[in-house]
Amino acid sequence: MIERNIFEEEHNIFRESVRKFYDEHIMPYHAQWEKDGQISREAWLEAGRQGLLCMSIPDEYGGAGADKLYSVIMMEEQARAGASGPGFSLHSEIVAPYILNYGTEEQKKKYLPKLASGEMIGAIAMTEPAAGSDLQGVKTRAIKDGDEYVINGSKTFITNGYMCDLVIVVAKTDPEAGAKGTTLFLVETGTPGFEKGRNLDKLGLKAQDTAELFFDDVRVPESAILGGEGNGFICLMQELAWERLQIAIGACGTMEAILEETIEYTKDRSAFGRNVIQFQNTKFKLAEVKTEVQIARVFVDRCIEELMKGELAVDTAAMAKYWCSDLENKVIDECLQLHGGYGFMWEYRVARAYADARVQRIYGGTNEIMKEIISRQL
Repeated sequence: MIERNIFEEEHNIFRESVRKFYDEHIMPYHAQWEKDGQISREAWLEAGRQGLLCMSIPDEYGGAGADKLYSVIMMEEQARAGASGPGFSLHSEIVAPYILNYGTEEQKKKYLPKLASGEMIGAIAMTEPAAGSDLQGVKTRAIKDGDEYVINGSKTFITNGYMCDLVIVVAKTDPEAGAKGTTLFLVETGTPGFEKGRNLDKLGLKAQDTAELFFDDVRVPESAILGGEGNGFICLMQELAWERLQIAIGACGTMEAILEETIEYTKDRSAFGRNVIQFQNTKFKLAEVKTEVQIARVFVDRCIEELMKGELAVDTAAMAKYWCSDLENKVIDECLQLHGGYGFMWEYRVARAYADARVQRIYGGTNEIMKEIISRQL
């Protein structure tokens, strides 16, 4: 792989500590978490103790005040390890920034330190049984009643939903106003009427808790509004480019790790009296995959540079998300094929990666929606 110039020496030192964290505190327990359908609370607390949560949040709110390259490293090392369970990036780089960027001072002081320590686990509830990529189709209602809002509705496929202590709820405060009628609310677990459904059994991401959430006459004060009434859609749109780039970052990290493992496997595995890597088909397939993965890496690193300069365009992020997640599925499929029958066994990482990768083309906005976003700039 080519040298990556986006990181400084302190970033590389940090990467080593993150890799050690995943190797010591995550991977030894991950197989059990896949059976449990969620990771442990202790893993969240340990990540908090080591300062690995909410790193880009200012230190006055419990974060490290670090640049987003530290968060990128966290995502890349999680992908390298194959740790699909921890929902750290959503918690640290989606939920926490919403509160930082759109919250009141009271909200920031109340929630951000606990999110940074791992005492609270954050989630964001957008998707509904009948509304996925179309955020304007949200049916959850929040009706003003005196000094409170009464929330009714349901959400599904919510990452960190089963374990969350705090959830950002997307609701309609004025259904007739279209996008301008959408509002974000901060709802804590334990609020009367807020119930969690089952922890969903998924094709992949087995150790990542993903739940249904139900809101039945949930009363919250006006102070629970995040970003102002009617501003929810604008807030969501402003953060989606970074969310989509995160998907591309994870895809690149996974592809590189699976390619490396596949090369080693084909060197060790024999067929017809010689190592599998000696067959022309194997060499050519690996050459194709390595080339495509390298192209993805260069593009994503360029997107990261644009992010750091505050210049990441919405359509560019959509390109990265759609192309890298499509490529991730293709690359892992090719690598699984080179593993033969063993590639179909759950004990082999390539099989788990194959299952985990499929949702990348769906969440964060389907890849079909990404093409729609890109086409608007043509």
